[in-house]
Amino acid sequence: MKYISTRGQAGPVDFTGACLAGLAPDGGLYVPESFPQITPPKADEPYAHVAARILSAFAGDAIPEADMLAMCERAYASFAHHSVAPLTQAGPGLWLMELHHGPTLAFKDVAMQIIAQLYDYMLAKSGKRLSIVCATSGDTGGAAAAAFAGSKHADLFILHPHERISPVQRLFMTTTGASNVTNLALDGDFDDCQAIVKSLFADKMFAEDVGLSGVNSINWARIAAQCVYYATAQAALGGRIRFVVPSGNMGDALAGYVAARCGLLTGGFEIDCAVNENDALARLFNEGVMSRAPAVATPSPAMDISVPSNFERLLYEATGRDANAVRQVYDAYKQSGEATLPDSARTRLGCVGITASAVSNRDTMAEMKRFEGETGWLICPHTAVGTYQARQSPRSDVSTVVLATAAAAKFPETVLEATGLEAPLPHKCGPLLTRGEVFDRLPADVTAVRKAIEAKARASV
Repeated sequence: MKYISTRGQAGPVDFTGACLAGLAPDGGLYVPESFPQITPPKADEPYAHVAARILSAFAGDAIPEADMLAMCERAYASFAHHSVAPLTQAGPGLWLMELHHGPTLAFKDVAMQIIAQLYDYMLAKSGKRLSIVCATSGDTGGAAAAAFAGSKHADLFILHPHERISPVQRLFMTTTGASNVTNLALDGDFDDCQAIVKSLFADKMFAEDVGLSGVNSINWARIAAQCVYYATAQAALGGRIRFVVPSGNMGDALAGYVAARCGLLTGGFEIDCAVNENDALARLFNEGVMSRAPAVATPSPAMDISVPSNFERLLYEATGRDANAVRQVYDAYKQSGEATLPDSARTRLGCVGITASAVSNRDTMAEMKRFEGETGWLICPHTAVGTYQARQSPRSDVSTVVLATAAAAKFPETVLEATGLEAPLPHKCGPLLTRGEVFDRLPADVTAVRKAIEAKARASV
């Protein structure tokens, strides 16, 4: 298996190279040179076994299958539900895929737990130590902190927007007590954090000096790991499935597309990206325009993103894998803050099985209350964006699966406001409330962040 950049100016790498690098040297995102065709799982196949088979297909000969299985079994042993991503029926033809049974109660755990295993495995073989930088809009940082805390081969630097994530989300990042985890609270929004990460990677001397790597959804291993639960949903339900995916950076939705390209969604599929009032992704699909706008605060903060990074991978496919066309779009966007997609790409986007629609803050809050009244279940505001979108366009010809991306307990203030009900943390998370938080507040400035990373990374090499 070889991986190439969406911008076409970086040489091919193997799975190890793509994982450990995160972002390609030319600023593009890694994608497989060709998509492997993978045998779909059986309904009773254990999740760790399915994950090992799928990840092994993406890894090629970089990792022996026996080693991959051992890593997957370790990664998912900590999940509260043995199915890892169980399906729960919420109504006629409507299912929730519960992705919040990991250690930080969010879907990011599903990929991050195995990525930490992969990194330690690869780095132990190479004898290297990396500085992993992670921009987060809420859940990625906590999942990364839980997965990499105490790693022998990596230091983790988490960039989050100060006071623009929920207090519980922040606690999962800032209370690990691990010396290899550094939290940086930036005075800006998630897009500022993400832009700084890209600038750090663009500084080749700095990136090499500190051994820079990234585990945002720009990292292909994240996409590969998230393909697994689409495959297990297909095996459980059969037939054609419409997946409604609460979307911010679009990594979760892209994983569904990749699963389909690899032959894992045998019954046919639709992916409906449900976004909040930060509707950049909906405008890309519906108007063909990429435009810069400050992210606005919403009840679903992990989706407060105005530049969905993983759209670049889909654009690469929609242009017929034309790296020059992709590069031109992103160069234009960088220069003027706006870019129009090529007509041919817009046409193909309409045929890939993915759509996007926006949901207002008011409708999100009302949906949380309505859903609890109908089912007795509390859902997080991100999941509510998905269930509202599913409700707006009911279907009787397909099974509809809404990805429940986080537990309601991660957003107790929002849940209380919407429903009048408490959403307490599970007992296992109780220690979060008594541990001391550790984080540094910085301006949203690449120089300040670079200095913070240099100081810690060099001290720990």
